[in-house]
Amino acid sequence: MAEFVHDAQQEFWQSPVLPSPEANRPTGVQSIAEACAGCGTEYLIAARYCHTCGQPRPSTELNTESRALGELWAWLQARLRPWLDISYYLRTSLPPWLQYLHFHEIRRWVGLPTASLIAFFIGLGCVAGALCVSFFYRASNLAEFQAIQLWRLEWLLAATASFVAGILLKTPSGEHSDHE
Repeated sequence: MAEFVHDAQQEFWQSPVLPSPEANRPTGVQSIAEACAGCGTEYLIAARYCHTCGQPRPSTELNTESRALGELWAWLQARLRPWLDISYYLRTSLPPWLQYLHFHEIRRWVGLPTASLIAFFIGLGCVAGALCVSFFYRASNLAEFQAIQLWRLEWLLAATASFVAGILLKTPSGEHSDHE
């Protein structure tokens, strides 16, 4: 028990045991656990680096697996790079009618501001949802029929709320707010 320091204020990462003269001598082989070759600190469980000095852990089975995964990822990237190259798709010509489906073209054509147009599209989606309920669900008794009607009602209520939001977000085109 003579190796313990009495009444020493220790930090949480330091041992209360005084270092022995053997600890100052760097050794290549640790008998208890794997330790860092630079500072002699034991590695934390599954650590890739020493938490004291930051040196990488020597090659282990985990590092071999991660290196193999890295090589596999590099091989996949090399094989998939031609398929993922955006410049190939930019070189292809698009049909001329596709320009009319551009969001800003629709906004100019309809004459709505962006927020109102988004609310309008959400409302159209909700109306489509109300119609699709009929295609996906068939009622075989009164309880199912009432449930389907309730779903339709919810979809149409959401569409109404979206259309009203679009109306409220629309700025009046003829009025200008000049406060002179």
